[in-house]
Amino acid sequence: MLAAFKGRPMWWFAKRKREEIWDQAVEWPIGDIEAAHKIRDICRSALDSAEKISGFARRADSKRAKYETDRYERAAKAAMEIAMRISDELLRDASVRQIVALCMKANDLRTARILFRAIQAASIRDEVLNEYPSMRP
Repeated sequence: MLAAFKGRPMWWFAKRKREEIWDQAVEWPIGDIEAAHKIRDICRSALDSAEKISGFARRADSKRAKYETDRYERAAKAAMEIAMRISDELLRDASVRQIVALCMKANDLRTARILFRAIQAASIRDEVLNEYPSMRP
């Protein structure tokens, strides 16, 4: 077994920085549906970081907390930038709803409320309010 690794340089075993979906360049123009799928994928990928940082309130200065916070913030920012370019209003509102859910998971109420105000479709606003009653004014 070890013979297969014999002669390999040490950097070969080193951990590589994980390439995140939100760090990948988006080649515009992309369609609204593809943009919505990208936002959904970003939000799903960052959900674990959002869950972790919601529990880091007491030890926010740890290295892991900073990593998870940075990861969540980069994902949310990338998703918001893509959402701003979606021309279909209903699709954009549905995408923003996913970003709101990500923010709520991270306990980022300030950003979630700002994004919630951007949702224009009454049905989507009602869904968000039913799922997150703390968003009520």
